[in-house]
Amino acid sequence: MITVLFRYLLSGYFKTIFKVVLIAYCFGIIFNLFEEIEFFKNLNVTILKPLLFTSLFIPSLIIKLMPFIIFVSGMWFLLDLRNSSDLLTLKVYGYSNFKIFFILAFSSFVFGWFILFALNPVTSSMMKIYEQNKSKYARDIDHLVSMNKNGLWIKENLNEGYRIITSDETTDKTLKNLLIFNFSDGGELTRKIYSKSADISNNKWVLSQVIIYNVENGIVTDSKKENLEIFSTYDHKKINSLFKNFDTMSFLDLALNYKNLEKKGYNKAYLDQNLNSMLSMPFFLFIMIALSSI
Repeated sequence: MITVLFRYLLSGYFKTIFKVVLIAYCFGIIFNLFEEIEFFKNLNVTILKPLLFTSLFIPSLIIKLMPFIIFVSGMWFLLDLRNSSDLLTLKVYGYSNFKIFFILAFSSFVFGWFILFALNPVTSSMMKIYEQNKSKYARDIDHLVSMNKNGLWIKENLNEGYRIITSDETTDKTLKNLLIFNFSDGGELTRKIYSKSADISNNKWVLSQVIIYNVENGIVTDSKKENLEIFSTYDHKKINSLFKNFDTMSFLDLALNYKNLEKKGYNKAYLDQNLNSMLSMPFFLFIMIALSSI
Protein backbone atom coordinates (compact mmCIF):
# COMPACT_ATOMS: atom_id res chain seq x y z
CA MET A 1 0.00 0.00 0.00
CA ILE A 2 2.84 2.34 0.86
CA THR A 3 4.40 1.73 -2.58
CA VAL A 4 1.05 2.50 -4.22
CA LEU A 5 0.76 5.78 -2.30
CA PHE A 6 4.35 6.69 -3.18
CA ARG A 7 3.62 6.11 -6.87
CA TYR A 8 0.40 8.11 -6.52
CA LEU A 9 2.32 11.10 -5.16
CA LEU A 10 4.96 11.00 -7.89
CA SER A 11 2.54 10.40 -10.76
CA GLY A 12 0.20 13.17 -9.57
CA TYR A 13 3.09 15.59 -9.10
CA PHE A 14 4.67 14.97 -12.49
CA LYS A 15 1.28 15.13 -14.22
CA THR A 16 0.89 18.58 -12.68
CA ILE A 17 4.36 19.57 -13.93
CA PHE A 18 3.37 18.40 -17.41
CA LYS A 19 0.22 20.55 -17.30
CA VAL A 20 2.17 23.65 -16.23
CA VAL A 21 4.84 23.01 -18.90
CA LEU A 22 2.09 22.68 -21.49
CA ILE A 23 0.55 26.00 -20.41
CA ALA A 24 3.97 27.71 -20.45
CA TYR A 25 4.68 26.20 -23.87
CA CYS A 26 1.42 27.58 -25.28
CA PHE A 27 2.08 31.06 -23.91
CA GLY A 28 5.66 30.87 -25.22
CA ILE A 29 4.44 30.00 -28.70
CA ILE A 30 1.96 32.88 -28.70
CA PHE A 31 4.45 35.52 -27.56
CA ASN A 32 7.50 34.32 -29.50
CA LEU A 33 5.51 33.73 -32.68
CA PHE A 34 4.75 37.45 -32.90
CA GLU A 35 8.47 38.20 -32.57
CA GLU A 36 9.35 35.71 -35.32
CA ILE A 37 6.61 37.06 -37.60
CA GLU A 38 8.00 40.57 -37.06
CA PHE A 39 11.47 39.30 -37.97
CA PHE A 40 10.29 37.62 -41.19
CA LYS A 41 7.68 40.22 -42.21
CA ASN A 42 9.81 41.67 -45.03
CA LEU A 43 11.06 38.29 -46.25
CA ASN A 44 9.37 36.02 -48.72
CA VAL A 45 8.58 33.11 -46.39
CA THR A 46 5.40 31.28 -45.36
CA ILE A 47 3.93 31.20 -41.84
CA LEU A 48 5.53 27.77 -41.42
CA LYS A 49 8.96 29.38 -41.11
CA PRO A 50 8.11 31.46 -37.99
CA LEU A 51 6.33 28.43 -36.52
CA LEU A 52 9.40 26.27 -37.09
CA PHE A 53 11.75 28.78 -35.48
CA THR A 54 9.36 29.20 -32.55
CA SER A 55 9.21 25.44 -31.98
CA LEU A 56 13.03 25.36 -31.88
CA PHE A 57 13.28 28.27 -29.45
CA ILE A 58 10.58 27.47 -26.87
CA PRO A 59 12.12 24.28 -25.32
CA SER A 60 15.19 26.24 -24.24
CA LEU A 61 12.92 28.90 -22.75
CA ILE A 62 11.02 26.21 -20.83
CA ILE A 63 14.29 25.00 -19.27
CA LYS A 64 15.04 28.55 -18.12
CA LEU A 65 11.56 28.83 -16.60
CA MET A 66 11.79 25.45 -14.86
CA PRO A 67 12.25 26.85 -11.31
CA PHE A 68 9.09 28.92 -11.72
CA ILE A 69 7.30 25.93 -13.30
CA ILE A 70 8.27 23.71 -10.35
CA PHE A 71 7.09 26.37 -7.89
CA VAL A 72 3.67 26.67 -9.56
CA SER A 73 3.37 22.89 -9.98
CA GLY A 74 4.18 22.31 -6.31
CA MET A 75 1.56 24.82 -5.18
CA TRP A 76 -1.05 23.42 -7.57
CA PHE A 77 -0.47 19.79 -6.57
CA LEU A 78 -0.39 20.48 -2.82
CA LEU A 79 -3.57 22.58 -2.98
CA ASP A 80 -5.35 19.80 -4.89
CA LEU A 81 -4.09 17.31 -2.30
CA ARG A 82 -5.34 19.40 0.63
CA ASN A 83 -8.75 19.87 -0.96
CA SER A 84 -9.25 16.14 -1.48
CA SER A 85 -9.69 13.19 0.85
CA ASP A 86 -6.40 11.71 -0.37
CA LEU A 87 -4.40 13.71 2.16
CA LEU A 88 -6.22 11.97 5.03
CA THR A 89 -5.46 8.57 3.48
CA LEU A 90 -1.79 9.49 3.18
CA LYS A 91 -1.65 10.57 6.83
CA VAL A 92 -3.33 7.32 7.96
CA TYR A 93 -0.52 5.38 6.31
CA GLY A 94 2.21 7.46 7.92
CA TYR A 95 2.78 10.18 5.33
CA SER A 96 3.36 13.33 7.37
CA ASN A 97 3.52 16.80 5.82
CA PHE A 98 7.31 16.72 6.03
CA LYS A 99 7.50 13.31 4.34
CA ILE A 100 5.27 14.46 1.49
CA PHE A 101 7.39 17.60 1.10
CA PHE A 102 10.62 15.61 1.10
CA ILE A 103 9.36 13.16 -1.54
CA LEU A 104 8.35 16.02 -3.85
CA ALA A 105 11.51 18.02 -3.13
CA PHE A 106 13.87 15.09 -3.65
CA SER A 107 12.01 14.12 -6.83
CA SER A 108 12.48 17.69 -8.08
CA PHE A 109 16.17 17.50 -7.19
CA VAL A 110 16.60 14.30 -9.24
CA PHE A 111 14.49 15.81 -12.03
CA GLY A 112 16.91 18.75 -12.12
CA TRP A 113 19.82 16.42 -12.84
CA PHE A 114 17.74 14.63 -15.46
CA ILE A 115 17.18 17.99 -17.17
CA LEU A 116 20.91 18.75 -17.19
CA PHE A 117 22.04 15.37 -18.52
CA ALA A 118 19.13 14.39 -20.80
CA LEU A 119 17.01 17.39 -21.80
CA ASN A 120 19.56 20.21 -21.86
CA PRO A 121 21.71 18.63 -24.64
CA VAL A 122 18.57 18.34 -26.78
CA THR A 123 17.41 21.93 -26.18
CA SER A 124 20.92 23.32 -26.75
CA SER A 125 21.11 21.44 -30.07
CA MET A 126 17.74 22.92 -31.05
CA MET A 127 18.99 26.40 -30.14
CA LYS A 128 22.11 25.82 -32.22
CA ILE A 129 19.95 24.94 -35.23
CA TYR A 130 17.80 28.00 -34.47
CA GLU A 131 20.79 30.38 -34.39
CA GLN A 132 22.49 28.88 -37.46
CA ASN A 133 19.37 29.01 -39.62
CA LYS A 134 18.18 32.39 -38.39
CA SER A 135 21.56 33.92 -39.18
CA LYS A 136 20.91 33.12 -42.85
CA TYR A 137 17.96 35.50 -42.81
CA ALA A 138 19.38 38.01 -40.37
CA ARG A 139 20.10 41.55 -41.46
CA ASP A 140 21.37 42.43 -38.01
CA ILE A 141 25.17 42.07 -37.95
CA ASP A 142 24.99 40.63 -34.41
CA HIS A 143 23.71 37.38 -35.84
CA LEU A 144 26.83 36.99 -37.96
CA VAL A 145 29.38 36.25 -35.26
CA SER A 146 30.13 32.71 -34.17
CA MET A 147 32.65 30.79 -32.12
CA ASN A 148 33.22 27.15 -33.05
CA LYS A 149 35.94 24.49 -32.99
CA ASN A 150 37.80 26.39 -35.72
CA GLY A 151 37.90 29.62 -33.72
CA LEU A 152 36.18 32.99 -34.09
CA TRP A 153 34.28 33.94 -37.28
CA ILE A 154 32.89 37.38 -38.05
CA LYS A 155 31.01 38.56 -41.12
CA GLU A 156 30.91 42.34 -41.38
CA ASN A 157 29.12 44.51 -43.93
CA LEU A 158 31.12 47.35 -45.50
CA ASN A 159 30.12 50.37 -47.56
CA GLU A 160 31.11 48.36 -50.61
CA GLY A 161 30.78 44.61 -50.18
CA TYR A 162 31.55 42.74 -47.00
CA ARG A 163 34.38 40.99 -45.21
CA ILE A 164 34.87 37.76 -43.30
CA ILE A 165 37.28 37.70 -40.39
CA THR A 166 38.62 34.49 -38.86
CA SER A 167 40.98 33.83 -35.98
CA ASP A 168 41.99 30.43 -34.62
CA GLU A 169 42.86 31.75 -31.15
CA THR A 170 41.58 34.52 -28.90
CA THR A 171 43.72 35.61 -25.95
CA ASP A 172 42.33 38.36 -23.76
CA LYS A 173 42.13 41.38 -26.11
CA THR A 174 44.24 39.86 -28.86
CA LEU A 175 43.33 37.75 -31.87
CA LYS A 176 46.03 35.37 -33.12
CA ASN A 177 46.59 34.23 -36.72
CA LEU A 178 44.04 36.59 -38.18
CA LEU A 179 42.69 36.23 -41.73
CA ILE A 180 40.51 38.91 -43.34
CA PHE A 181 38.77 38.27 -46.66
CA ASN A 182 37.25 41.30 -48.43
CA PHE A 183 34.53 40.59 -50.98
CA SER A 184 32.72 42.80 -53.45
CA ASP A 185 28.93 43.06 -53.55
CA GLY A 186 29.04 40.38 -56.23
CA GLY A 187 30.92 37.99 -53.94
CA GLU A 188 34.31 38.30 -55.65
CA LEU A 189 37.44 38.27 -53.50
CA THR A 190 39.16 41.67 -53.68
CA ARG A 191 41.66 41.49 -50.82
CA LYS A 192 43.09 39.02 -48.34
CA ILE A 193 44.93 40.16 -45.22
CA TYR A 194 46.97 37.95 -42.92
CA SER A 195 48.14 39.15 -39.52
CA LYS A 196 50.11 37.38 -36.81
CA SER A 197 48.09 39.17 -34.12
CA ALA A 198 45.58 41.97 -33.70
CA ASP A 199 44.78 44.21 -30.76
CA ILE A 200 40.96 44.52 -30.57
CA SER A 201 40.71 46.47 -27.31
CA ASN A 202 38.69 49.12 -29.19
CA ASN A 203 37.00 49.56 -32.57
CA LYS A 204 40.26 50.58 -34.21
CA TRP A 205 42.03 47.25 -34.57
CA VAL A 206 45.83 47.31 -34.70
CA LEU A 207 47.19 44.45 -36.79
CA SER A 208 50.83 43.35 -36.45
CA GLN A 209 53.12 41.59 -38.93
CA VAL A 210 50.70 42.04 -41.82
CA ILE A 211 50.73 40.57 -45.32
CA ILE A 212 48.22 42.08 -47.78
CA TYR A 213 47.15 40.31 -50.96
CA ASN A 214 45.26 42.53 -53.44
CA VAL A 215 43.26 40.92 -56.24
CA GLU A 216 42.57 43.00 -59.35
CA ASN A 217 41.55 41.65 -62.76
CA GLY A 218 42.68 38.20 -61.71
CA ILE A 219 46.16 39.43 -60.79
CA VAL A 220 47.34 39.02 -57.20
CA THR A 221 49.89 41.42 -55.70
CA ASP A 222 51.21 41.30 -52.17
CA SER A 223 52.79 43.74 -49.76
CA LYS A 224 54.01 43.59 -46.18
CA LYS A 225 53.50 46.00 -43.31
CA GLU A 226 54.65 45.98 -39.73
CA ASN A 227 51.35 47.43 -38.53
CA LEU A 228 47.95 48.14 -40.06
CA GLU A 229 44.88 49.80 -38.57
CA ILE A 230 41.35 48.84 -39.61
CA PHE A 231 38.01 49.97 -38.22
CA SER A 232 35.49 47.37 -37.06
CA THR A 233 32.07 47.63 -35.47
CA TYR A 234 33.33 45.06 -32.96
CA ASP A 235 35.77 45.34 -30.12
CA HIS A 236 36.76 42.93 -27.36
CA LYS A 237 33.94 44.01 -25.07
CA LYS A 238 31.23 43.65 -27.70
CA ILE A 239 32.45 40.24 -28.88
CA ASN A 240 32.49 38.98 -25.30
CA SER A 241 28.98 40.32 -24.69
CA LEU A 242 27.69 38.30 -27.64
CA PHE A 243 28.82 35.10 -25.98
CA LYS A 244 27.09 35.64 -22.66
CA ASN A 245 24.27 33.59 -24.17
CA PHE A 246 25.22 29.93 -23.68
CA ASP A 247 21.88 28.51 -24.81
CA THR A 248 23.58 26.72 -27.70
CA MET A 249 25.99 24.98 -25.32
CA SER A 250 24.79 22.07 -23.18
CA PHE A 251 25.84 21.33 -19.61
CA LEU A 252 27.85 18.33 -20.81
CA ASP A 253 29.64 20.38 -23.48
CA LEU A 254 30.54 23.02 -20.95
CA ALA A 255 31.67 20.57 -18.24
CA LEU A 256 33.69 18.29 -20.54
CA ASN A 257 35.21 20.97 -22.79
CA TYR A 258 35.76 23.75 -20.28
CA LYS A 259 39.52 24.09 -20.86
CA ASN A 260 39.19 23.95 -24.64
CA LEU A 261 36.49 26.63 -24.61
CA GLU A 262 38.68 28.86 -22.46
CA LYS A 263 41.58 28.41 -24.90
CA LYS A 264 39.34 29.32 -27.83
CA GLY A 265 38.65 32.69 -26.24
CA TYR A 266 35.46 32.27 -24.22
CA ASN A 267 35.54 34.54 -21.21
CA LYS A 268 36.35 32.53 -18.05
CA ALA A 269 33.96 34.58 -15.91
CA TYR A 270 31.07 33.85 -18.29
CA LEU A 271 31.97 30.15 -18.44
CA ASP A 272 32.04 29.93 -14.63
CA GLN A 273 28.80 31.87 -14.33
CA ASN A 274 26.96 29.61 -16.76
CA LEU A 275 28.40 26.39 -15.30
CA ASN A 276 27.48 27.42 -11.75
CA SER A 277 24.01 28.44 -12.92
CA MET A 278 23.45 25.01 -14.44
CA LEU A 279 24.85 23.15 -11.43
CA SER A 280 22.56 25.10 -9.12
CA MET A 281 19.38 24.05 -10.95
CA PRO A 282 18.68 20.79 -9.00
CA PHE A 283 19.18 22.63 -5.69
CA PHE A 284 17.05 25.52 -6.92
CA LEU A 285 14.20 23.14 -7.81
CA PHE A 286 14.45 21.62 -4.32
CA ILE A 287 14.13 25.09 -2.78
CA MET A 288 11.15 25.95 -5.03
CA ILE A 289 9.21 23.01 -3.59
CA ALA A 290 10.09 24.20 -0.09
CA LEU A 291 8.69 27.64 -0.91
CA SER A 292 5.56 26.25 -2.55
CA SER A 293 4.78 24.10 0.49
CA ILE A 294 4.73 27.02 2.92
